[in-house]
Amino acid sequence: MVFEHRAVLDHPVGEVFAWHARPGALERLLPPWQPARVRSESGSLASGEAVIDLPGPLVWRAQHVPEGYEEGRCFTDVLATPGLARLVSWRHTHLFGEEPGGGTALIDLVETAVPGRLLRPMFAYRTRQLSGDLAAHRRWPVPEGRRLTIAVTGSSGTVGSALCALLSTGGYRVVRLVRSAPKPGERLWNPADPSPGLLEGVDTVVHLAGASIAGRFTGAHKKAVRDSRIGPTRRLAETAARAGTPVFVSASAIGFYGADRGDEELTEASSQGDDFLAEVVAGWEADTRVAADGGARVVNVRTGIVQTPRGGALRLLRPLFEVGLGGRLGGGAPWMAWIGIDDLLDVYLRALTDPALVGPLNATAPRPVRNAEYTRTLAKVLRRPALVPLPVLGPRLLLGREGAEQVALASQRVLPARLLAEGHPFRYPELEAALRHVLGRADD
Repeated sequence: MVFEHRAVLDHPVGEVFAWHARPGALERLLPPWQPARVRSESGSLASGEAVIDLPGPLVWRAQHVPEGYEEGRCFTDVLATPGLARLVSWRHTHLFGEEPGGGTALIDLVETAVPGRLLRPMFAYRTRQLSGDLAAHRRWPVPEGRRLTIAVTGSSGTVGSALCALLSTGGYRVVRLVRSAPKPGERLWNPADPSPGLLEGVDTVVHLAGASIAGRFTGAHKKAVRDSRIGPTRRLAETAARAGTPVFVSASAIGFYGADRGDEELTEASSQGDDFLAEVVAGWEADTRVAADGGARVVNVRTGIVQTPRGGALRLLRPLFEVGLGGRLGGGAPWMAWIGIDDLLDVYLRALTDPALVGPLNATAPRPVRNAEYTRTLAKVLRRPALVPLPVLGPRLLLGREGAEQVALASQRVLPARLLAEGHPFRYPELEAALRHVLGRADD
């Protein structure tokens, strides 16, 4: 059987083909709802091999074959895992053709026994990702004649790995700052004492590292959350200032505003909250001022609840809803300021190159929703009931009273006022479309 998927992209053939040849392309195209992770990408579309880890001991090895390659026109990969290849036939040919007006006709031909109904959501997702990424790089391109070098901390996390892939497919050179033995493309970063040459040749720092706030708010947990942000951020900012790094973009959080401000619409001009996470975020952002004092343009990305099944709240909620055990939390009144992961990546991408973005920046979707609406929408997308409310006692038992109030039960009606003022385009401004995209239900 031959499965065929066709798409037309408003970008030149050379640009589309080059995107596929860059590091990060496979990471950007792999659907997040599938239980698969990229172990390594192919170094060549003509003859390299990509490796994808599947559940358990299974591995998918995609071998690119020379006879199926033509520069700028096509490339072909086949399943080359011994044993698995005998069970699942797979030959995937990627064809690139010129469209009138300068666009690209992208045709995927897959010779396989896998039913087309299982492949269709995956290829529809790939088209949306490719189209969205190309559009983002067109809006906020690498400066002409340069190849910017971006140093990224927290590059192995959910957001960091996706951002590194987006940047490298756009033509940026990504240097991952890591705390273990560095591999090619990485530099050793000691948060307690960064080396003087850590940021040599770096144009922008993207600082994402920090211990997860999820967990019971014990003294030890709170110390880990605080100490992984306040201190390491200042020392990294000092290193950037000494190196003359012109741009410093740091993760931050909407926890700045406090856990519960009622129905108040919170913008970047709103005051700081008075709980533990608000104090941590304020100190985190204060640490970045050292870079600003050194002449860098500093952006603090106050991130909302990121929507992806690869991490965060959706990763926890999806299995519950899929078996029919999902429901609103208590009365469902808390406000949820959410953002699709690809929209968050676009915010970081824009922050790298747009001089208009300075200081705190709310990275949330234009329309926050209450927990009850979020619950109804997720249940609708997954085609599951969500009838039984979840008692607030559960989060309190897991996280403690303080942790539950500041994480699971937090109510923050945050608006991306500065992005809206700058006319920022969101890929998925509405919750249902965002969830359908990352869960493979866009065409249901």
